[in-house]
Amino acid sequence: MKKLLILGAGTGGTIMANKMRALLERDEWDITIVDQFRTHYYQPGFLFIPFGMYKKDDVVKPKTSFLPVGVNIIFQEIDRIDGMNNHVLLKDGISLNYDFLIIATGTRVVPEETPGMKGPLWHKQVFDFYTIEGALALADFFKTWPGGELVLNIADMPIKCPVAPLEFVMFADAFFVERGLRNKVNITYVTPMSGAFTKPRASKVLGNLLAEKNINILSDFYLERVDNVKKVLVSYDEKEVPFDCLVTIPVHKGDPLIGRSGLGDEMDFVKAHKHTLQSDHFPNIFVIGDAGNFPTSKAGSVVHFQADVLTENLMCAIENRPLTDAYDGHSNCYIETGFGKGALIDFNYDTEPLPGSFPFPGIGPFGLLKETRMNHYGKLMFRWIYWHILLKGKEMPIDSKMTMAGKKM
Repeated sequence: MKKLLILGAGTGGTIMANKMRALLERDEWDITIVDQFRTHYYQPGFLFIPFGMYKKDDVVKPKTSFLPVGVNIIFQEIDRIDGMNNHVLLKDGISLNYDFLIIATGTRVVPEETPGMKGPLWHKQVFDFYTIEGALALADFFKTWPGGELVLNIADMPIKCPVAPLEFVMFADAFFVERGLRNKVNITYVTPMSGAFTKPRASKVLGNLLAEKNINILSDFYLERVDNVKKVLVSYDEKEVPFDCLVTIPVHKGDPLIGRSGLGDEMDFVKAHKHTLQSDHFPNIFVIGDAGNFPTSKAGSVVHFQADVLTENLMCAIENRPLTDAYDGHSNCYIETGFGKGALIDFNYDTEPLPGSFPFPGIGPFGLLKETRMNHYGKLMFRWIYWHILLKGKEMPIDSKMTMAGKKM
């Protein structure tokens, strides 16, 4: 019996477990997935929690609900990968052998990497919304906050869902307008990037949106520490930004097991080929999603598009054929802009976000690089799609490769 081992039962690992169980003969292939946590979070929903649009129950389900029959599930912390000997050692001492390995261990926020971030004000006046705990704490805080300096800060890049910080400040603008408090809330978007987003064309459009909403942008700010006494952010060049409420996007890192296994970069993201998704170290190890050091967004759409490529290339490797598929860096993101509207961007390694219609040329129904109500509805509909279609590895009417159809140069 040959063995396929998947590390991580988040979005990427769950999709691949479903896809590979459907393709590999059960009497020939044993498939096992390992994760230390039993709960699956719909992470895009964390954005809605501080503003009272979602509750915890809307974003939480058991991981076992989405894994297919015929896949072994082990809930245990992983110690390390021994790629030379094709086995994975768990924290309890159990060793799991494999013929092929998929690493889908994701990324994690590490606020403790920034001095002062997890100080006395943590989850009192300093919050994150990239964890369920932070999002819920911020929701409680906003219920009674009278206003003041609301600062959103990105500590460093890369981060999960690079548009989420932009969505947050635009949601905050609408939230406080609707409550009659906007004139008492000064919103500042503080980023280490040179603009609102990583891609220049989208950065200009999104930067203009922030300006229209009277949201300040402070770019090229490299956070060194959070001063809990003075309530200021301090950069490496000693610039200070005062806050009454700080919403931070902490430093992100890969799983520590990647570093212990010698497979990652300095941030514990797995070194892998950006097109084939194959590990730089071992040909029978593949990587998907946030776990990899791919030069693209760490977003759910990336996992979705990579899954098609990985399925094809893994089957090629299993059948001892050359890898025939290539991931092009395709990513798309709905961007909530407040007041029941949203934007949408679609891009890849080589092509910036462009205006147009998506996914069908001239029809849409979604508009690229513009605010529409349909884009907002698309964002809301995606939660159902995520739970019922995406995680189960079912086909969706969007090609894994980015297409220029419907886009305007």
